[in-house]
Amino acid sequence: MKNKLSHPIYGILSFLDERRIYYSIVRNRPDAIDVFATLVGMRIEISIFEDGHLEYSKFEGDERVFSDRDELLSLLDAASN
Repeated sequence: MKNKLSHPIYGILSFLDERRIYYSIVRNRPDAIDVFATLVGMRIEISIFEDGHLEYSKFEGDERVFSDRDELLSLLDAASN
């Protein structure tokens, strides 16, 4: 039996830990674990699959802060349709 600690997810988590990059771990589907890493101006979503391969998406922005509640609700409503 293969040592479970040798799975590539541990390498990714160690890399993030060593660099003190904030992340959260989520499991939204049965074949992958998602790691959401947060950096200044960027968020990276990393999906690490059972077979060891990974896929990622990055989202960049200027980190402006908005406070208009109606605008937020309109944005969420448009995104959910």
